[in-house]
Amino acid sequence: MAERIYLDHAAATPVRPEVLRFGMRFLDGFAGNPSTIYREGLEAQAAVARAREQVAALVGASDPGAIVFTSGATESNNIAIRGTALRNKRSGKGVVASAVEHISVLNPAKDLQKSGFAFTQIPVDRYGTIDLDALGTAVTPETVVTSVQYANDEIGTVQPIREVAEIVHDRGGVLHVDATDAAGRMPIDVERDGVDLLTLSGNPLGGPQGTGALYVRPGVRVQPVLVGGGQERGLRPGTEDVFGIACMGEAARLAAAEMPGENERLRAIRDALIAGISEVEDAFLTGHPTERLPHHASFRFSRIEGESIQLAMNAFGIAIATGSACTSRTLEASHVLLAIGLAHAEAHGSMVATLGRSNSMEEVPRIVEAARETVKRLRAITPL
Repeated sequence: MAERIYLDHAAATPVRPEVLRFGMRFLDGFAGNPSTIYREGLEAQAAVARAREQVAALVGASDPGAIVFTSGATESNNIAIRGTALRNKRSGKGVVASAVEHISVLNPAKDLQKSGFAFTQIPVDRYGTIDLDALGTAVTPETVVTSVQYANDEIGTVQPIREVAEIVHDRGGVLHVDATDAAGRMPIDVERDGVDLLTLSGNPLGGPQGTGALYVRPGVRVQPVLVGGGQERGLRPGTEDVFGIACMGEAARLAAAEMPGENERLRAIRDALIAGISEVEDAFLTGHPTERLPHHASFRFSRIEGESIQLAMNAFGIAIATGSACTSRTLEASHVLLAIGLAHAEAHGSMVATLGRSNSMEEVPRIVEAARETVKRLRAITPL
């Protein structure tokens, strides 16, 4: 039996073996709490401080103290959106986000409406690129926080963050950027790009699940979503996960060092996948054809349904996604695909391949043939 092919690294990425080996020292008999000052506590403090420096280096932050460790991207997004809006509500009650943001950005923004905030979603074009003119109209001096992702996990489109930052800052606002899917895949420099708040997840870098971070530019006022002790500048109270944080730091270090070569390798595989699958009848690439993540290939197929595609590809020994992992449990059409102008029936027939270190060019023919056969079989039985 042929080995399985894993193509859903946006949903879950295997922990890198070298990262796990590095982190084991903080599991095997280690019990230091970073809030204590005896030897074990100081060792834990040092591990967290080192990881903070490594994550800061990955995103171009000159001050490691600007990195706040969290339990993952969802928590970071909630702190960024809710914490910034509530802390600065005397300055205004406007929240703005692109229509293709992750639900962990959109839902906190929508929830703020219960507290009297106004939430505006900015449209995107057919490739998923934000409408800068609409953004310029929507962001006003009353807007306390604007959220625009670096790149989309469903369609791979990379946003023009520098231009977005100029618009937001010209109006005196704060810019939050969700870089969950971009970090380690494209060069990020928060200071050069004008980012005030940046969300990161440890797992896409090759670290363990349940790890994350939030970059908070010095001077940006944010209040905690949870209250407790004073850990992580008071923004994320609770005893730090030394193992998880240390592993995320090591994963960030490795990702930064290997990014140029690994991205070139993955880009070649991605382009071969896009070329092969695009030849399937009524198959369409979703997202921007060039301004997209190097490891991301996404498609829609007419007259078939995404979950059926996923199940059929699984039978061929291939793990593949349909939409975002955080929304695929529902039967609703993807809000991202609807935002780029697809009809509901079109949006249901999506397939997303996100590559990782385990993938190779040799797998491409098998993937393309499985996709071709899957579409053929499903169209033969579909009532659509």
